[in-house]
Amino acid sequence: MGEKNLNAVYSSAAMKRRYEVWFLRCGLADGNGAWWFRYLVMNLGRRKGGGESDSLPAQVWATWFPQNGVPQSFIQGFPLEKLSLSHRKKVPFHCRIAENGIEEGRCWGKLDVDGHNISWNLRIASRFGFVLSNKGWIGFSKSPHSDATFSGAIQFDVMLFSGEPLGFGVQGHNCGYRHRSYWRWMHAYFPAGSGHAHASTLEALVYDLPLGLTFRRVVLWHNGQATVLRTMNEREIVSETGRLRWVFSGTAPNGRHIEATVEGCSPGIHRLPYTKTDGSGTFPVANASLAHARVKIETAGEVEILETNGGAVLETGGV
Repeated sequence: MGEKNLNAVYSSAAMKRRYEVWFLRCGLADGNGAWWFRYLVMNLGRRKGGGESDSLPAQVWATWFPQNGVPQSFIQGFPLEKLSLSHRKKVPFHCRIAENGIEEGRCWGKLDVDGHNISWNLRIASRFGFVLSNKGWIGFSKSPHSDATFSGAIQFDVMLFSGEPLGFGVQGHNCGYRHRSYWRWMHAYFPAGSGHAHASTLEALVYDLPLGLTFRRVVLWHNGQATVLRTMNEREIVSETGRLRWVFSGTAPNGRHIEATVEGCSPGIHRLPYTKTDGSGTFPVANASLAHARVKIETAGEVEILETNGGAVLETGGV
């Protein structure tokens, strides 16, 4: 199973400037698309100021990425009275926002936005979870369910998606005093193949730190073992209107070498502004949740190739 304590709540009702989000990316098992759900709380201790994030500090997001189609995003905000959070750093955790919520191993929701009705009830299972980044008060990025399997149902107007399993992907948990000035993040899910009893995943994150420093980390989960790269060589970065591409490589202390390419293209790139925690405005975020990924793993002269067409997500944020 995933790491239960990785979902524990960090925010408190007194924190005036902080965002915290629980999210999941579920790529449908039939390959027809992917769903992205986010449970966001921000600036819980700020009681006035006039900004939307102040009056509606809890938000639920649902984004549909249809295969070969244009993504659709639906966001609904709620007042503080509709929010219930478990105590800080305690398990079991919960985040409940009106008729929406996430707990360890399950999530649900019901939104009515712009004439559309979206509802979901999902169970989450995995074998691997880890801390991708933890910089204290600056913030963290965790993957409680890195090789997530989702079961249950999603209703989108007249369309019903259901299955046992329904899809695969990741459930993450991020928090910070503010969003970083820029970041690149990817996650790829590779189903179990010939000679492998379990799925493999690759996750990578790069973002800016104070004093001109840069955080970089790559985590490969393969054959029941984790390989961590704390440095990487970013060989190609493309962020264009119709194309996102990231190519990187690195070698672990045990000598395992990893080369990865992840790429998303229009019409499957979704662009959405995120609100800054200080209320000064927004910044752009691009997300391709049906991306292609290819990973070359070289260990002691043996080479393996992992590849997925549509089972990866690539996201870029900030400048």
